[in-house]
Amino acid sequence: MAIDAQDLHVGDLLHLKSGYPFRGSIEESADGEALALQMKDVDPELGVDWAGVTRTSLAGRKHPDWLRAGDVLFVSKGARFYAVCIDEPPSPAVCSPHFFLLRVAPHAPLLPAFLAWQMNQPPFQRQLQQAAEGSSQLSIRRPVLESLTLSVPSLADQQRIVTLAELARRERLTLKQLIHNREQQLQSLAEGLAQSAQASL
Repeated sequence: MAIDAQDLHVGDLLHLKSGYPFRGSIEESADGEALALQMKDVDPELGVDWAGVTRTSLAGRKHPDWLRAGDVLFVSKGARFYAVCIDEPPSPAVCSPHFFLLRVAPHAPLLPAFLAWQMNQPPFQRQLQQAAEGSSQLSIRRPVLESLTLSVPSLADQQRIVTLAELARRERLTLKQLIHNREQQLQSLAEGLAQSAQASL
C-alpha cells in the first residue's frame, strides 16, 4: 500500500526531555505526591499498567515534567528500544531516567499514537540499531535520536494507520487468549487421564 509521506527529523517534530533524575532506587511512599513510571510498568503491546506503578516522594529540586495523555515514552537503554503512547495518568506522574519523554511540537502534523507506532516498526528500529552506542549496554543519546528520520504522511493517513494497528493489537491479544484457553483445556484433559489411570490401579 503506497502512501505519500515526508521524511522529517525527529528533532524538528518533537520536544525531547529526560526522565526525572531520581538519585538511586525509587523508594515507595504511600503518601507520596507522584507516581514514578519505570520500565517494569510499560509494555509496547499493553501500554502502561498504572495499577502497578510505584508511588513516591520527589526529593530533588528539579520541577517535574508531569506526564499527560499523548506523551510518548521512549526506552533508550537496554536490549530493546521501543516507544509507548500513554493515556491520562490517574494522578500526577513522572517517568524514570530510563525513558526519553517525547512531546509532539505544537506546529508538527504528527499524531502521538502514530509516532509511537512508527518508532516500533522495522525501518525506524534499523535506524536505532545502527545509531546505538555502548558495549555492555546499548543506548541512544538524545542528539542521535533527534537526528533520526520519521516518514510522516497526512494526518488522515496517520489516523487510518493507528486504527489499523489497534485492530491488529486486539486481534493478537484475542488469539493469545484463545491459545491460552486451549492449553488450559488440554492440561485439564491430561490431569483427568492421569487421575483416571491412578484410580484403576
